Amino acid sequence: MKLNPLATSTIASILLFGGLGQLAINAQPAQAIKATQATTVAAKPTSLIASGNFVKAEKATTGKAKIVNINGKRYLKFNQAFITGNGPDVKVILHKNTSVPANIKEGNYITLAEIKKFKGEQMYMIPDSVNLDNYKSVGIWCEEFNATFGYASLQNA
Repeated sequence: MKLNPLATSTIASILLFGGLGQLAINAQPAQAIKATQATTVAAKPTSLIASGNFVKAEKATTGKAKIVNINGKRYLKFNQAFITGNGPDVKVILHKNTSVPANIKEGNYITLAEIKKFKGEQMYMIPDSVNLDNYKSVGIWCEEFNATFGYASLQNA
């Protein structure tokens, strides 16, 4: 089928300019919406489960420990004021008693992790499998010498 050159150029013009016209018409509202749209950032829902203040056992230990729930995950947090003594093989533990004795026994505690630092704010994830009702305190414990540096008795929120 042969098209008239005038018809061909008319069809091409409609397609070309019609498409550009549509693009120009659609561009304005999109820019207006973009300029007035507010961006919202979802806040992390945090709830306090338990907390306590550190006390000295064998080494000066101060600061506050909190167990918090952040977006469905539980964490042990130490505040900025946390300080404990240095030592080898130091662990962060949850203990079954409200106070952590100088020499702890197997079965009375679980180890969360090696301590990240001896001073300042830090956070440790608590596995979902841990039943917090079984643990009454947080301890800073040197496994090599079975020495408790300090602990915080946990009070439910």
